[in-house]
This record gives sequence, C-alpha cells and structure tokens, in this order.
Amino acid sequence: MRFAILLTVLALPAHASSDAAWDEMRERLALGCEALLPESAEAAIDVNPFGSERYGLALAIVTYADGTTERLACIMDKQSGEIELTGPFAPEG
Repeated sequence: MRFAILLTVLALPAHASSDAAWDEMRERLALGCEALLPESAEAAIDVNPFGSERYGLALAIVTYADGTTERLACIMDKQSGEIELTGPFAPEG
C-alpha cells in the first residue's frame, strides 16, 4: 500500500512557482550576495533566472578600489535560504 502511494505521489506533476516567487528568490539572492562583498567593492551581479533544483546561483564581477577585478559565484540553498560566496575564479588570461 505504501509503495502504491509513493508511486502515485512521484507521478504527480510538479507545480510551477509563480513569477512573483521567482522574482523574490532572485532579489533575495542578489541582495544577499551583495551583503557578503566588501563594502568598498563595486559589483555587477548576474543572477541565473532559475538556478538548479536545489540552489540559486549568481555570478558577481567585483571591482575593488585599486581597479582589480575578480569573478565570484554566489550560491543560495533554496530551502534554507543560506547564501555563500565562493573564492575567486582564476584570472582570465
């Protein structure tokens, strides 16, 4: 019986999130990512529209006061809302 219920649940289509929910997720990720960057840095944050099933993802191009730039990834666990910033990618070259 439990197995039949499990199969029924797995066969149900996933419900799509509303546009407002996606917008809220993207805004929360962008603001959270920005909050993790040094105050003196300027950043262009490009949020992936949907991320993966479990994570929201953004790419941050950070420019520091001395003119150097770095590329960092900002990752948000969609379930917990926890946001982390990676270390910089290797310089382009």
